[in-house]
Amino acid sequence: MANRHLSRSIVLQSLFEWDFRNYDISKAKAIFVRNMEEFAPGLGDFAFMEQLIESLLSKRADLDKIIEKAAPDWPIDKISIIDRNILRIGLYELLFSDRAEVPAKVAINEAIELAKTFGGENSSKFINGVLGSVYKEIGEPGKDSVSKKKLFKNVPYEEMPIEKLGGAVVYAKDAGGQLNFAFVHDIFGHWTLPKGHITPEEGDETGIERVVQKEIGLVVKAGEKLGNNEYIASDPEKGKLRKQVIYYLAKTDYDTLVLDKTSGGLNDLRWFPLGEIAELNLYNDILPLVTKAITLLTSK
Repeated sequence: MANRHLSRSIVLQSLFEWDFRNYDISKAKAIFVRNMEEFAPGLGDFAFMEQLIESLLSKRADLDKIIEKAAPDWPIDKISIIDRNILRIGLYELLFSDRAEVPAKVAINEAIELAKTFGGENSSKFINGVLGSVYKEIGEPGKDSVSKKKLFKNVPYEEMPIEKLGGAVVYAKDAGGQLNFAFVHDIFGHWTLPKGHITPEEGDETGIERVVQKEIGLVVKAGEKLGNNEYIASDPEKGKLRKQVIYYLAKTDYDTLVLDKTSGGLNDLRWFPLGEIAELNLYNDILPLVTKAITLLTSK
């Protein structure tokens, strides 16, 4: 089964670029095809994404009018580029998609998840409010239906399946002895840390060394533990999951970085000297880990 959440993320990335650059609609398809081929060549969900972006853009004027009615205090051009395109995706799927394929609540939940991942601090609440208002206006379709997804919602936090991931703040000293740090860049403009799924059998350090090497193309050696993050994610087959990420400091040689092309959602990988890190657009939950790593390295 294709990863529809990642598919929607690629569509959102393409809409963001198209909207940000104020391109004509005729250029949106070319942007999408380029992004699909570059960032998710093996995803295998091209038809779904192509239909979504083409149909959405054909109904953009109608969708924008609905947004303005549902959020009268927010003219469409005053809504952030990310938020308004998440709303366009969510509204299109809520109003025009085949409900057997995309139930109304799935359309809303997927939009909220996009907002949590790529929007600002209050984006998910804003998206939920606007889509929830439209959902009520159209009679709350599917409200009483019983599905796997609905049943999963009632699973207590303690009983949610756990997926374990590992990541690292990767550092190296260049020929001049200066500290440099390796960051990966996602398709929505944030620099973040390389990470991936690890198994209990291989242990934290071994697992992190494996997934980080795969993502950046260099052998790393895990050192001090930096901390843990946990977040809840929705899976179409498993329901809600607790994703636990453990982070370590990891040393490597200052060499050419090679981004793993199979890592969906990433589009760049670079070294940054210590003095440039403060200027990077980092996720809020990553910043404390990077700060701790820098403190450890500079206090030695």
